[in-house]
Amino acid sequence: MGLWARISRVFRASTGAALDRIENPELVLQQTIRDMRDRVPELNNSVAQVMATERLLLKQKENLETQKVEIDSKIRAAVKLERDDIATAYIGQLQQVTQDLERTEIQAEHAQLASKQALKARDNYVLNMKKRTAEAMQLISAAKQAKLQEQLAQTMDTFNIGDDSSTFDEMREKIDRRVAAAEAKLQLGSSSVDAKMQDIEREAMDIQLHDKLLEYKQSLGMLGTGTPESTKQIAAGSEPAKDDELLDQVIVNETGNAGQPN
Repeated sequence: MGLWARISRVFRASTGAALDRIENPELVLQQTIRDMRDRVPELNNSVAQVMATERLLLKQKENLETQKVEIDSKIRAAVKLERDDIATAYIGQLQQVTQDLERTEIQAEHAQLASKQALKARDNYVLNMKKRTAEAMQLISAAKQAKLQEQLAQTMDTFNIGDDSSTFDEMREKIDRRVAAAEAKLQLGSSSVDAKMQDIEREAMDIQLHDKLLEYKQSLGMLGTGTPESTKQIAAGSEPAKDDELLDQVIVNETGNAGQPN
């Protein structure tokens, strides 16, 4: 094999491979459909010309038949008038018209056959075009579906590679660490010395409020002249009493004062 032949083969192979990469089947099919549809007006024009020729020949045939009848009548009239010279001239015209009529009839028959064939060819082309168009639309739909499947496959490949999965795992780990740190800080803050001191301060405030309540009741004489030792201890703040226990103590004092003489 010569050098030029090898270079030509490599060039054609490279060109074919490049065309295969850039060739879009969907666009090619759409262009094919447009080309087939653009061909229909040309076919209609060709059929119309054939049919026009047929009609013209039929019209000529009709005219020649009329002329033949008229010439025949003139020949008969000339013969009756014993004008043989005129009758002979008309006979010559009749022979010429007869020859033209025979030739026109043959041409008209051929034109009629050509018209039928042209119409049949046009109809077959239209039917074939519709069939090819339907097939092309199906192929275009299949090409779109294949494209979507390719995109889906690429997306699934991305998930399989683990890029997005690793990102989700990394973000989940960071969020879990932040939540754990926040919970630890909250637990540490609730068990610290400051938190316990706040609890003691709230308890002391409750004791002061109870002491103030006892002072008001003492000033109003609701506790009587003799204050039991337990009440004094409560007033002194040796041990904070609950509201139900304080209420029971007040009721006992009221009952004791009512039993003493004035």
